[in-house]
Amino acid sequence: MELKIVKIKNMFKQNEGQLDKNIRLAIGLIALLLGLFIFTDILQIIALAVAALAFFTGLTGFCGLYKLLGISTKK
Repeated sequence: MELKIVKIKNMFKQNEGQLDKNIRLAIGLIALLLGLFIFTDILQIIALAVAALAFFTGLTGFCGLYKLLGISTKK
């Protein structure tokens, strides 16, 4: 059981720096506001999905695409 926990913890290791996280949170906020107050129909769904993804990556400091590409902006 202990080994599985360590593997999962290493799998989601932070790979975003503070500037990267702040930019993602700002994009998430803008996308959320656009999705709630400006866009309708499919654009609203897209904006809210972008907001959710940006908030998730900004708050956790983990980007799956960065992981796949071997990129890290964390110092």
